Amino acid sequence: MTQTQGNPLGFADPKKLLIQFTIPSIFSMTASSLYNLVDQMFIGWKVGIIGNAATNVAFPLTTILLALSLIIGIGSSSRFGMEMGRGNKAMANKAVGNAILMMVIAGVVVMAVTLVFLHPLMTLFGATPEVLPYAATYVRITAIGFPFFMFFHTMCALIRMDGSPKYSMFSILIGCIINVILDPVLMFGFDMGIEGAAYATVISQIISFVFTFVYLFRMKQVQLTKASFIPDIKNCFKNLSLGFSTFVTQISITIVQIVLNNALVIYGAMSIYGAEIPLGAAGVILKVNTIVVNLFIAISQGSQPLYSFNMGAKKYDRVKAVYKQAIKMSLYISIVALIVFEVFPKPLLMLFGETSDLYFAFGIPFMRVYLCMIILNGIQVLSTNIMAAIGMPVKGSLLAIVRYIVLPIPLILIIPMFAGIDGIKFAGAITDAVAAIISILVVYMTFKKLVLPVEDTN
Repeated sequence: MTQTQGNPLGFADPKKLLIQFTIPSIFSMTASSLYNLVDQMFIGWKVGIIGNAATNVAFPLTTILLALSLIIGIGSSSRFGMEMGRGNKAMANKAVGNAILMMVIAGVVVMAVTLVFLHPLMTLFGATPEVLPYAATYVRITAIGFPFFMFFHTMCALIRMDGSPKYSMFSILIGCIINVILDPVLMFGFDMGIEGAAYATVISQIISFVFTFVYLFRMKQVQLTKASFIPDIKNCFKNLSLGFSTFVTQISITIVQIVLNNALVIYGAMSIYGAEIPLGAAGVILKVNTIVVNLFIAISQGSQPLYSFNMGAKKYDRVKAVYKQAIKMSLYISIVALIVFEVFPKPLLMLFGETSDLYFAFGIPFMRVYLCMIILNGIQVLSTNIMAAIGMPVKGSLLAIVRYIVLPIPLILIIPMFAGIDGIKFAGAITDAVAAIISILVVYMTFKKLVLPVEDTN
């Protein structure tokens, strides 16, 4: 029996496998979203709109960390899966060992850079003088958890590829539960305010780190040795190349967040809302939307092992079948999300503490318009991911750049010149619609060529 035939990724029903891998991933990503949302909610109740604005300013750092985690985790796990599909276990071992080495180094470096350049970074990310002290306090503490955050997010991708999606889910879920418990205890019980939210986040990340670290000693498909951890620059670059499109997506999101925050501050100061209300309200809306986007990412992560293994085994029909099922799942989710965002914007905004008339006057129409095309958003996320998972990172990177740089930034900068701050909300809807059309065309053309070996299709 060959390696491909002996592995369920190579012959079990694609639809059943997608559900099997995606459900735990959905729980994991939802739990991950709650790290930021729970902080945002309790901070809003305890500190108010300034606190919401502070976490919005700090959010690009989370996105940067996630970008680094994904380029290492998704890239290395894709390589891991493709090598297993080819029956090359030695290279699979090397992919995992070098991934662990890279994520440890990256986490420590980002923590150090953040602490050294804390105030300039917060100002760059859009902090006003009123918001800066809160943002700096929050990030100064959460930076301690950066290496742990990167480790468990990267490991979760490797754990899923190793065939243990439920363990990956549990590792993130336990941290989320600890965070939800500690937030009110530290913020209200010990009256620690925004510092309490930061400490709760760090403690919960350490808990998740412990669970993923333990899994290193019980991996099923690889046996890590000292040789697995010896730096191999060529091997590392191959791993990173497969996760590059996902990295570009996250970094591009960070850039857009920074541009959006600064536009909200500039045009908000010229409006009746002031700078802080748009900054805080938009931060809430984007983080609520993050739950939905993370569900799309969860479907991508659940399908990634199936793409990579079957691409390595040259089972192209199965790659296409998984993608089609993934698109269907994303559409079901996005329809529900669209209804919630359009019908219940006020109750959603009220969850985060602020209830002033000006807050609702800005936030309600912003949510309805900015997210009105979310029904198409999953198509772009899934299309970018499949390009990386099947060994075509250049196409995936280009899709990400178009979606998160080429389309939204000019819209965010130009539309408010004519429509003021209210014009910013149109950027999201236009971007989602155009990006979905481009993604469909790219995937369609790629699938038409998907009858050749991997190296001939990129």
